[in-house]
Parts: sequence; structure tokens; C-alpha cells
Amino acid sequence: MSARFSFAEDVSQALLVAGGGLFALAFVLLLVELRLRGAGARLVTLSGCLALLLLALALLRPVRVQAEASLVGARVVMLVDRSRRMLLPDGKSTREIAARDAARAVRQGMSDARISVLGFAEGEPTPLSLDALGPTRGDDSDLVAALGALSRAGGERPEAVVVVSDGRLTRPLPNLRDAELSRLVGELGVPIHTVLVTEREPPDAAVRALQTAGAAVAHQPLALRIEIACSGGLECNELPVEVRELRQGEPPAVLASGVAKLAGAPSATLELSITLDRAGPRIVEVVTTAPEGDAVPENDRRIVTFNVARQRVRLLHVAGRPTYDVRSLRRWLKADESVDLVAFFILRTDDDTPMTSDDSELALIPFPVDELFTEHLPSFDAVVLQDIDAVTYRLAQHLPALERYVRAGGGLIMVGGPSSFGGGGYARSPLERVLPVEIGEPTRPFDLGEFVPRYTAVGRVAPPLLPLRELVSEDLPRMVGSNTLGAARDGSIVLWEHPDRSTKGGGPMPVLALGDAGDGRSIALAVDGTHELAFSEFAERTAGRAYGALWDGLLGWLMRDPRYEAARVRLAEPCVAGQKAKLEVTRLPGTEGELELVVEPLGVNEAKPSVHRAPMPASGSLVVEVGPFTPGGYSAHARVGKSPPTRFDFACERGGPAWSDTRPDAARLERIAKLSGGRFVTKSAAGSLPKPPPTEVATLREVTPIVPAWAWALVAACALGWHWIERRRAGLA
Repeated sequence: MSARFSFAEDVSQALLVAGGGLFALAFVLLLVELRLRGAGARLVTLSGCLALLLLALALLRPVRVQAEASLVGARVVMLVDRSRRMLLPDGKSTREIAARDAARAVRQGMSDARISVLGFAEGEPTPLSLDALGPTRGDDSDLVAALGALSRAGGERPEAVVVVSDGRLTRPLPNLRDAELSRLVGELGVPIHTVLVTEREPPDAAVRALQTAGAAVAHQPLALRIEIACSGGLECNELPVEVRELRQGEPPAVLASGVAKLAGAPSATLELSITLDRAGPRIVEVVTTAPEGDAVPENDRRIVTFNVARQRVRLLHVAGRPTYDVRSLRRWLKADESVDLVAFFILRTDDDTPMTSDDSELALIPFPVDELFTEHLPSFDAVVLQDIDAVTYRLAQHLPALERYVRAGGGLIMVGGPSSFGGGGYARSPLERVLPVEIGEPTRPFDLGEFVPRYTAVGRVAPPLLPLRELVSEDLPRMVGSNTLGAARDGSIVLWEHPDRSTKGGGPMPVLALGDAGDGRSIALAVDGTHELAFSEFAERTAGRAYGALWDGLLGWLMRDPRYEAARVRLAEPCVAGQKAKLEVTRLPGTEGELELVVEPLGVNEAKPSVHRAPMPASGSLVVEVGPFTPGGYSAHARVGKSPPTRFDFACERGGPAWSDTRPDAARLERIAKLSGGRFVTKSAAGSLPKPPPTEVATLREVTPIVPAWAWALVAACALGWHWIERRRAGLA
């Protein structure tokens, strides 16, 4: 039990300051007045001082405080860097283990303090156990956000903060002025001690940074700035750099290459121009070949995702004859401002006799088949082959190139007619391998019978046909003629089927089918009568709008328009090689059933894809854990119930941006400590940080007035009366 004297608890600090100033002013005025008068100064001075003193005591009302108190350790917050950069090797260990050992040394050196250990990376810090660190949390080390969260938190504020890191922080930036850095780290108003977990700078060549000028647009060159760096004493002179696109089922396509010339400099910037021909998420890999002795080979390549936009759909439409169906499709495509159309109608063959000796007299030009399918083919987003004979028009020799084009990411629509599918020489051809259906070698490639296509169970829920179903429900016009097709290939989807005709296997014959082929997509439409949706008695019900609704959906699905996908797939958090990845799947209205998620690596790979099945919730989304994966690009195909699958490409990196710069930054930690009034130490001296003084906590407290308040008031009044009497005797007012 300890005792001390104090003032009444209702006396505030502001009152003490104001009262002290007034009493000092009164004393000074009294002395000035007596010096001017001179007479009776001694008694007037004595009575005045006594009156002022007793009046002050009457206001402050002194009390005696008896308290039983105990000392507790000061509250200290320790922020441990938990970015993925801490997984970098550090000798035979890692920086993560070094940070844990340093944090334990700090805790042991401040054993009397109450230490809260938090991990920081991106966003607000979270509680951290030094016995089980758990997974890292992101690419960034945002110390500013962590300190801001501490300053906003309620409860007892810390007396000191200890930061355990390698110093390569995302924020604060390394080139800030002292005033700005002091403002960012000084919000808490407490000293910030910093601990450097490692002084090792590994010999390393790395893809330090990637920058692009502008957005990625299909078919347009994109400037890619690549910074290649060497550090840790590794000798680098000229490092080759290659940029390639990862595709499904295909070898990586080289987009650009160059040489980074360092010549002893710590870094060099190389600018390469790349062109991505396909819209949507595209996985691009940047690789450099490091010299011998590179201690961190994982950062010799970066795998990034470009979301490629499309200004207009560039479409090649090739037809064998100007039928009603051909004219309707061409007219619709030309009317769409979002389509850049290149169309060719074949009106004469090489066997036709033009009855003229000079071809310049003819209005029609020869079909430039060789030029189109060799030089210009990659520039098109999709190709429409409509009722054209591959043999007669010398297209057969280019079918292998068309197959490669589709597998590399292009789109293909084959529309029916007497010279399409089996009737056009496409059976057993390379192009058949990328169609969603088999063709075979039918004896009757085209049937002239009338029929009304019938929706399949998948067709009733498929988003590509949703605009058409909203207009005419499941009604379709009567069409004349159908091509002979075989069964749908594995993974393909049949939307319409023939009500009467069957495949060799006995199942209903597909009429409209779609499917993926490598990195691209293809559609098979085995009729040449869709113009009935635009010009017929049936079309009167919708003023011909049903035709546009059908082709809007088909072309939109072919171009991977999100409106015509059955689900939305995204990464719930960045994918890190060696750790489980989380894919979030959201189904669209109208689809129902079990989710089937198939994930496979991009490129030529014989490994079996991983398949995950789970019941889809009635509303909201579902997060599915997949992997872990090795570094590279991956493609996820999500299918809800019987709806068409939705594809989503993503990349997994071992270190990513966090490993791009492996150098520790001791200078930044030292500046932070100096400007905040803290201390900077290395890991070996982590236990020597100064301990804040303990905090006194009272458990029992008694307050007793020395004299009752009324007694102080009475004595002060008497003293003021005596002073007034003495002033009157001395002739003072």
C-alpha cells in the first residue's frame, strides 16, 4: 500500500493551467500596486499572499490517495513480414525461418513485456503463432497499412513496435524523403524498432519487372518492357530473353525474343513487341537464361495473364454458292458493326468456261485460297465455311493449317449444305479432328427431307441459345435438308438433334453441336435452312429477329463472350506453385446440377487432368480447392449440370513479383527506426532491443480529503477579509 497527495479528481488539467495563470497575474499586480503606494506594504503583502494561497487550496481541494498497485510489462506489438518473399532461400534455410528465430529472440529479450505477434503482408495484420507460422499471405509487404491498422485499433495502445523483415517492403517506398517517411511511420507516435532477418544477398539473375504501354488488344502490337537484373556478385553480360504464349494442347508459341545487355551493369531494360491474336485471358511466359551460379532459378521466368480485349471480330466467311442461307448470313454479318467481315462467294470453278479470252473482262475475281489460308489466316478471329467443296476449290491442301489454326485459339463454324461436311470432302480430313462431331464416310452425305430440329436437354439450358428461346421458346421452323453426321466427340455438346435420323451407333443425329479443340472452339451446324428464322411465315412472329438471336449466341460463344458462358470462374486468390489454389465458380441463372471442374496444364502434356465434383449451391458461388500445381499455365473447365463447359485460364508461379528482387534492404529499415525514435538491429542482436518501462496498474485505491471542502472555503474567505481590511488601512482601494 502506497500513499501520496493529489488534487480533487474533478479538477481538470485545463483548470489547473488557467487557475495558475490567473493567480500569478494577481500576485504580480499586487506587487506593482504596493511598490507604487509604499505605505503598509508588509501586512498587505502578507495578507494578499495568504489569501491567494488559501483561495487556490479551496479550489484544488487537496486529497490523500492510498493505492495498492502492481507493475505490468508494457504492451509491445511485433510485426513479422509474411509476404511470399520470406520463402526465399537463406543459406540452408529460408528467410521465413530466420524471421521466426529473430522474433523469438525479440520475445525472449523482452520477456517482461506483453508482446502481441502479428503477421503483415497485404492489408491489415493478423495474429501469428511463432510455433506454426502457417501459409504466407501475398506478394506485398505493406508496412504502412499494418501501422495504420494499429493506429485505428481500439483498446490499449502499444508502447513500442518491432518490425521483423528483410526490408524489401512494398510500402513505404525506398526513395521517400525523410519528412514523408516520418509522417507515414509516425502515426502511432511510438518508437519503431526494426530487425533485419538476413544480410545475405544471393547471386541471382532475375526477371525483375514487366511493364506494358497501354492495354492488350487482339491483333495489335503490344510493347512489353522487361527489366533483367543481376545481383549478389553474379557475373552477367548478355542474357537471352524469350516471350511465349502458353496454349492448350499445343507447344508454346514464341511471340518475341531478344538479348538483355548488362555488361556489368546491375540491370538492363529490353523492349519487345508482341501480338496476341486471341481475346480473353492469355497466359504469357517471359524466360531468361541465367548464367551458372544462379541461386534462385525460380525468378528466371515470369508467367503473367493478359486480359486481351477485342475491338472488332475479324471474320472470314467462305461460301461455295450464293444460296438463301449464305446471303442471309453474309447480310447479317455485314450489318453488325462489331464484325470486320471478309467474305468470298464462289460463283465459278476452274472448269467453268467464261466465254472470253481475257479474264479482266470478268467482274468476278479468282478465289485467293492460297493467300487466305497461308499468309492471312492467323489475323482472323474465326472462319466460317459454308457449303463449300474443299477438293474443287483447292481448300483440301490447307485443312492441316486450318486444324492448327483452331487448336492455336481460332474459331471455326462449319455450316451445312450439299457441299459441306461429308459432301465437301471433309470426312477423314485433319479438319474433322477439330469439329465437335464425327463425319465418317457416309454414302448419302446430304438428305433432302424436311424436318424441324429438336432441342436436346443441354440445348434447353445452353446460354448460346437463350436469346433464341426467349423469342420463340422451343419452336423452330421447318427446314429442308440436313447433312449426315456421326456421333458427338467426347466433351462436345449437342444443342439440336434430328427427330428422325440416327447415327451409326443408334443415337439421334446431331444437327447443331459445339465444342473445344485445343485452344480454340468449333461449331457444326448441319443445315442450310436457318434463313427460315428470318424470312418465312414462322419469322413473322418475331419480325425476323430470331435469326439474329441465333447467330448472336453462336458467334458470342465462339468468341468466349461471358454472356454466353454457363458459369463464371475466377481465382479466389493468386495461385502459388506448391500450394492449394482456390477457384470460385458462380453459376448463371437457368443452369442447375452438379459442378464438374476439370483442370489441366497448358501445353502438350500427357498427364491426366484433375477432376473435381461438388454439388452446386442454389444461389451464390462455390469455392473449390485444386492442386497444388507446379509453376506454369493451367486451364480449368467448369460444367454445371448439362450446360456447356466454361473455360478459365490461369497461371501459377513459385515466387512471382515477391521474388523478383532478392536483395535485402537494410537501409530502409534503418531509416524507419531512426525517424521514429527506434533502434535498428540485425538478427544476431534481436534480443538486445530496449524494453519500454512497465506500466503501473492500481488494484485498490482510496481517496480521503485532507480538510473538508467547506473548511477550505471558510478559511479562504477569512483570509480575503483580512486582506481587504489591511488594504483599507493602507489607503488602497
